[in-house]
Amino acid sequence: IIYGAESRKWLTKFSYLHMKYLFFSWLAVFVGSWIVYVEYSSYTEMCRGHECKNSICDKYKKGVIDGSACSSLCEKQTLYLGKCLTANPNSQVYSGSWGDLEGVIKCQMEEAPRYDLGGEPRKETSAAFNKPTKGTSVEKFREMITDHLKAKVGDQANLAELATQVLSIADGNKDSHISLPEARSTWALLQLNEFLLALVLHDREHTPKLLGFCGDLYVMEKVPHSPLYGISLPWIIEMWIPAGLRRSMDQWFTPSWPHKAKISIGLLELVEDIFHGTFGSFLMCDVSATTFGYNDRHDLKVMDARHIVPEAIFQEVIRQQRCDVDEDCLYGADCLTSCDLTKHRCTTEVTRPNLAKACDALKDYILRGAPSDMSEELEKQLYACIALKGSAEQMEIEHSLILNNLKTLLWKKISHTKDS
Repeated sequence: IIYGAESRKWLTKFSYLHMKYLFFSWLAVFVGSWIVYVEYSSYTEMCRGHECKNSICDKYKKGVIDGSACSSLCEKQTLYLGKCLTANPNSQVYSGSWGDLEGVIKCQMEEAPRYDLGGEPRKETSAAFNKPTKGTSVEKFREMITDHLKAKVGDQANLAELATQVLSIADGNKDSHISLPEARSTWALLQLNEFLLALVLHDREHTPKLLGFCGDLYVMEKVPHSPLYGISLPWIIEMWIPAGLRRSMDQWFTPSWPHKAKISIGLLELVEDIFHGTFGSFLMCDVSATTFGYNDRHDLKVMDARHIVPEAIFQEVIRQQRCDVDEDCLYGADCLTSCDLTKHRCTTEVTRPNLAKACDALKDYILRGAPSDMSEELEKQLYACIALKGSAEQMEIEHSLILNNLKTLLWKKISHTKDS
């Protein structure tokens, strides 16, 4: 009898443990399946590069568009789409290889961002490849390009030089003749802000080189190190990490301090170049680590220029934006103006200049591991920089002084080393 009672007790306990095991196994399978489903759905929605390629190649085969990458992409199959790097489904980004070259392939889907306000840009229909029209002369096309550039960056003295550069790119097969399909591809590319910035900064090496294009699909040189800093973690782990620890973790896998100093100088020089630069002023509306990378020589490179916008265009659009509070006047991540409550319209002057946002992005990056004999002065200058308010035009002298002091402090520390 005692033996039977103990057996039943043991069987009851075993049954309970068995049911508990089955429950947690079922729960694990359910959660795992749900995560796989969500990740797969997100991937298929986000990564549509092959649709983009098929659309481009269809237009190429019909003779609508042409460019230096078209034959390799659509006929020879020597330009391959590799790993999906897309963060926005309307702008497809893939790693790729083109013969012996490694690059990044960017392709616009049916909708493309235009200059407008809000957390995300409003959308408009993508390039229809219907301009210029048949019968347009090269001189007329040059005039179209010049007028377009003037509308984007203002009436600059050397727009003719920039227009000549565009025409040189348009001749994709370098036969000294611009065909109508080549001209249509070039016109579509000119609508993209990243392409415009690459043109403006072509001699400054802040942007990756354009390797080729086909329609509004284009190939840029690969930047070996990106983002500027930070590590990527699965979201299920991310949600349990405190913000302070997360910021510290982002700085774990960064180059040596002299290399970080050189990269930081590159960002400061970019700010300098796009403020009253050769082709007008630009506003940096997303100064985050993911926007930048660097090459093996530790030269800074802009990875995503969609939110570096011409100031003239920004002001033209934002003054028409209706608002009730200042937050209604936000473009990108951090281009904020104030709301004029008497008119319920946004004002045109940003509350923080490019330099203040750049210093904010660099603060933790450059202070970590800084030499003890200059860390206090570096921190002091960075916080003075972060505190800058108003547009750079309103405080041009202070802006220039802080920028030059920071560059000088960093250069003095690394100029005598091979890292410089």
